[in-house]
Amino acid sequence: MIVVALVVVPALVGLIAVRIASARAALGLLLLTSAAHLAATAALWLAPTGAGRGFLLGVDPLGLLFLTTTSVVFLAASLYAIPYLLHGTYQSGATPHRFVPCLLWFLAAMTLVCVAHHLALMWAAIEATTLASAPLIYFYRRPGALEAAWKYLLICSVGIALALLGVFFLGVAASAAPGRPPGLTLEALRAAAPLMSRPWLKAAFVLAIVGYGTKMGLAPLHTWLPDAHSQAPSPVSALLSGALLNCAFLAIARFVQICLASGDGAFARTLLLVLGFTSVALATAFLVRQRDYKRLLAYSSIENMGIVAIGVGLGGSATYGAMLHTVNHSLCKAGLFFLSGNVLREYATTSASDVRGVLRRTPFTGALLLALLLAIGGAPPFGPFWSKFIIFRAAMDPPHAWAGMLFIGLLGVAFLGMSGTLLPMLQGTEGGRGGRRREDWLTLAAPMAMTAGAVMLGLFIPPALAAALRNASALLGG
Repeated sequence: MIVVALVVVPALVGLIAVRIASARAALGLLLLTSAAHLAATAALWLAPTGAGRGFLLGVDPLGLLFLTTTSVVFLAASLYAIPYLLHGTYQSGATPHRFVPCLLWFLAAMTLVCVAHHLALMWAAIEATTLASAPLIYFYRRPGALEAAWKYLLICSVGIALALLGVFFLGVAASAAPGRPPGLTLEALRAAAPLMSRPWLKAAFVLAIVGYGTKMGLAPLHTWLPDAHSQAPSPVSALLSGALLNCAFLAIARFVQICLASGDGAFARTLLLVLGFTSVALATAFLVRQRDYKRLLAYSSIENMGIVAIGVGLGGSATYGAMLHTVNHSLCKAGLFFLSGNVLREYATTSASDVRGVLRRTPFTGALLLALLLAIGGAPPFGPFWSKFIIFRAAMDPPHAWAGMLFIGLLGVAFLGMSGTLLPMLQGTEGGRGGRRREDWLTLAAPMAMTAGAVMLGLFIPPALAAALRNASALLGG
């Protein structure tokens, strides 16, 4: 019952929000719904194993981990959206009355991805995330936003079409199993996996990793991501990077589970390693010379999704590191996009060369930006240090020590590239709209919470979360 409510309630509240003319009332409804969503998600942690398991929907450790991350980031984005909209951050021509309904439908679609145990239903849910979030990317109604929204729709439509073909191929592979075809539920497919047609199964995984990898931001079909993340409003960019990319990875992880059950785990991991290293290398090349700070954060998301793919591709303890890194990246990147909204509001530009003296003009924003830069770069005592270190340590084990050296080298260059853009923004005294600005605590509450989460995961992982990470990684062969 809770699982169904998590999907249905945000969708219905979104329909109600369409009729609400007051921006304050709509934002209050958004915050209330997101808080209720997180409370219901927390209740699932207290439910016995297998609770909510059904034919189409189910809650396993992997889905619950991503659902919780999505809910936490969405609540933070809802809180940040209040000052973002009410204090005039959006430009003339924007349509704030459409903002809340689309956000709630976006939440419903992402929730459905996390709890869907029927692969065709999961495909439909991921397609729904595209339809719900495209109007949010075009929120500012400027030419760049229109181009980004169309690119997002077209490229992701190509990817989702390939993923649908992968689902069809998986059905063909399953039909080769003796007896009655098992259908497309995850449990039935895993049970029938050893008897599936291997050529059809491998073809299905290739199509799935390319198709869903498009939505995840893996190369080569990643090109929508920098435009969409940089043109969308900052709370939307935080959701795209901190929640949506995880949902796309979850879809790939479901196919990985089936490949592991069939004995084709090595094939799946090899493809993940290739696409993971390709994505990290490509993102690193763009990070070095990127001068638009929102696009910089978008390329950092491509890099970090590549890190997750590498972790699962390596297997073993690296899978645990990958699961931990999805949580760390969501917290850090959401916080960074919130802070980019503060900087944009103050300096009215996304050009890094036109932003100087953030630490002097908005000291709290500057301090949090510096902290999260160190965090996403993998510096201790923040959480990403440990998740990256776990993956690096696993990569250094024979016979793929070359992967460890390449991994740490690319991460070092990427961190230098980000620092070369963001550190000059923090320093200096020029730019902005005058002297030191009094900062609104509402614009700082969400990034402070994300920073606190990153620090906590670097110093201490709660036992319940540690168990969830172990159980989730075990489903992927970790």
